[in-house]
Amino acid sequence: MDAIYENNYAELHNLMEAQDGKYDYDIVRRAFEQCVEAHKGQLRSSKEEFYLHPFNVAKIVVSLGMDTQSVAAALLHDTVEDTSVTLEDIEKNYGEEIALIVDGVTKLGKISYSSKEQQQSENLRKMLMAMAKDIRVIIIKLADRLHNMRTIDAVPDYKQREKSLETLEVFAPIAHRLGIRHIKEELEDLSIKHLDGVAYAEIEDLLTHRKEQREKILKDIKEKISDYISEMMPNINVSIQARVKSIHGIYRKMYIQGKDFDEIYDIYALRIITDTVPDCYNILGLMHDLFRPLPGRFKDYISMPKPNRYQSLHTTVVGRDAIPFEIQIRTNEMHHTAEYGIAAHWKYKEGINKNDAKMENQLAWIRQILESQNDSGDSSELISTIKVDLAQEDVFAVTPKGDVINLPAGATVIDFAFAIHSAVGVKMVGAKVDGKIVPITHVIKTGEIIDILTTNQAGHGPSRDWLKIAVTNQARAKIRGWFKRERRAENIESGKAEVDAEFRRNSITLPDDEMEMFLEDIAKKQKMGSVDDFYAAIGYGGIFLSKIMPRIKDDYNKLIKTAKPEPVEIKPIREVTSSDGVIVDGLHDCLIKFSKCCAPLPGDEIIGFITRGHGVSIHKRDCNNVPVDLTAAAEPGRWVNAHWASNMRRTNFISTLRISGIDRDGLLADVTVMLYNMHVSLHAVNARPTKDGNSVIQITLSAENVEHLKSIINHLEKLHGVFSVERINQ
Repeated sequence: MDAIYENNYAELHNLMEAQDGKYDYDIVRRAFEQCVEAHKGQLRSSKEEFYLHPFNVAKIVVSLGMDTQSVAAALLHDTVEDTSVTLEDIEKNYGEEIALIVDGVTKLGKISYSSKEQQQSENLRKMLMAMAKDIRVIIIKLADRLHNMRTIDAVPDYKQREKSLETLEVFAPIAHRLGIRHIKEELEDLSIKHLDGVAYAEIEDLLTHRKEQREKILKDIKEKISDYISEMMPNINVSIQARVKSIHGIYRKMYIQGKDFDEIYDIYALRIITDTVPDCYNILGLMHDLFRPLPGRFKDYISMPKPNRYQSLHTTVVGRDAIPFEIQIRTNEMHHTAEYGIAAHWKYKEGINKNDAKMENQLAWIRQILESQNDSGDSSELISTIKVDLAQEDVFAVTPKGDVINLPAGATVIDFAFAIHSAVGVKMVGAKVDGKIVPITHVIKTGEIIDILTTNQAGHGPSRDWLKIAVTNQARAKIRGWFKRERRAENIESGKAEVDAEFRRNSITLPDDEMEMFLEDIAKKQKMGSVDDFYAAIGYGGIFLSKIMPRIKDDYNKLIKTAKPEPVEIKPIREVTSSDGVIVDGLHDCLIKFSKCCAPLPGDEIIGFITRGHGVSIHKRDCNNVPVDLTAAAEPGRWVNAHWASNMRRTNFISTLRISGIDRDGLLADVTVMLYNMHVSLHAVNARPTKDGNSVIQITLSAENVEHLKSIINHLEKLHGVFSVERINQ
C-alpha cells in the first residue's frame, strides 16, 4: 500500500493496541486493504477519498472497545452497496458473522427515518429486528451516523436539516437507550448546531466566555473534595473528574423549558468514582457535610437504575459564592457502563454471552416495541414510540411491594398499570398514589408509591378514552389488543359508523353493489380477510382511517373516471361582476358568502355552490367539501364556475395560519409584533404547548390575497425557533 494508507492503518492498529480487548490484526488489515481498493476513485461530497469514511467509522468502533468482527464490518460496511464487492465475497474472505453484520448495516443505510410514511416506519421495524439479532449492527450504524454528522457541512443546507432532524429523533434516543453517553451527546449537539445555529452559537459563547472562571471553580472544588475525603476516609480509593453539561442539554433547559443560563444547576458537575457501592453512599454523606444540598435535587440511580442500566448517585449542592453544581458518585463498573453502555460488554468482557441475563434485560425494550407494534397492527406508531418511549427522561414509581417501575416522563397511572401486567391494566378501576385516590389522568412523579385498584367483575375492561390518556405505546397497544379480542361486534359497529361518516364528508357515494365491491377492495389492500375485519380494525384503533383516506379517495376518483370517462362541463350563461369581487357564471346580483371551511383568498382557484336561501357559497377548488369529480356529486347542477374579478376593489379576507416552533419565552410576542409591523390585523390568537416540548400558535388574520398571505408566511418562518407556518382551514 502507499505510504498514506500505511499511516492510516498504523493509526487504527495503535488504537486497537490501546484497548483492553484482543484483536485479530490479520482480519482487520485485510478488511482495511479491501476497503481502500474497493472505494478507489470514489469521492465524498467533501471531495476527500471515500475510504476515509469507513476508516473513521472503524476508529469510532474501536474507541468503543468493540470486537474484531465489528471493526472489520465497519471497514466493509459501504462496499456491498457502493462497489462491486458482494456479500458472498465478504462471507468467503471473512466468515459468515462479519457478512451478516455488513448485510444488516447495508440494509439500514437504505432507510429514511424522518418520513412519516408507513413504508419508512416499516423499515424502522426491520431495523429493530436487526438490532434484536445482533446489536453490533446498530452500534456500527451509530458510528456511521456520527462521522456523517461530523462532516455534514459538505452537503446542502436542506440535507443538513433533514439528517439532523432524523438524528435527533431516532439515532440519539437509541444511543441513549443503549447507554452510549458520549455518542448520544455528540449526536444531539451536532443536530442542534444545524437545526438552530443561532442558539447553538449563543450557548457556545456563554460557555467559552466563562471558561476560565469555570475551570478555576472546578479545580478548587476538586481539591476541597479530595482533601476532605482523604481526611475522613483515608483508606478509600477515589478519582474525581469534572464535566460540563452538553450544549443540547443546556439548549433544552434554556429554549424549551425557558430557564436562564444561570438557573441551570447542573451545567457544572463533578464525578467521584470509587470501588464499592457502600463507599458511594458514604461519600454522599461527606458531600452533604461539606456542601449545602439543594432540596429535591437528589436522585438515587443506584437503587433505581435507568432502563439503559445507568447507575449513579446525583446530588446538587451549593459551593463557593453560592454557585450550585452537581456531584455524581458511582463505582468503576458503573462508570464503564455509563460511558460505553452496551458496548462495555465487548470492552470489558471480551465478547458477549447470549445467555447473559443483564444483556437480555438491556435489550428487552426492543422486543417490547416490536410486540407492541404487532398488537397495534400499525407500523407507523414506531416513530412515535421512539420519540416518546426512548427519547424522554424517565420517572421511577414504586408498587406497594417495593418493585420499581420505569416509565417515560408524562406517563399516567394507566401506563403504570399496563407496565406491571396486561391483566392488571384491563382490570383497573382506579389508583391510589401515596395512599390517596387519584384520577386516572394523574401524571406520575418519581418516588410515588402507586397502588392499582382492580376488579374481577365479568366483562369489565378498559375504556376507549384511555387511548387518549395513555402515553406509552405499550399501554395503548395493550388497550387496542383487548378491544380487538373482546369487543368485535362493538368494534365492527363503531368502525362502520366512522367509515360511513368519513365517506359522506368526502362525498364518496356508490350504488350498494358497487360500494360493497369497493369496500372489499379496500379491505384486501389493508390485508384484511373481510370488510367486517376492516371495520373491526378501525373500531379498536388498529387502522387509523384518517391515514388511509387519501388513498381511498384516489381509488374512488379512478373508479368514477373509469365508469364515466366524459365529464360534464358546466357552461356559463353570462358573466356578471359581483359587488364582492367574484364573478359567478350564469347568476346576476347574487348574494355571495365565503365559506369558512377553506377561507378562499384572491388568487385561489375557486368554485361556487348554490345554497338553499343563502346565495352562493364560494369555496377553494381543492377544498375537502368540493367533490374532485363534480359529475359524481349528489347534486352536480348546484356547483357553478366562479372566479375573481380583475377589477375588484382592495379589501381584506379572513385566513388562519398554524405556526409550529419551540416552546420558548417571547415567541408569541415576536409573532404579534411582526404582524403589527406589517400592518396585519389580528382577529384571534390561540397558543398551546405540545407533548414533545414544542408549541403551536394558531392565528386568524386579515390578508388581501394569496400573495399577501405568502409574504406574511415568509416573514413568520424567519422568526427564531419557528419550524413551519401553514395555512389551514378554519
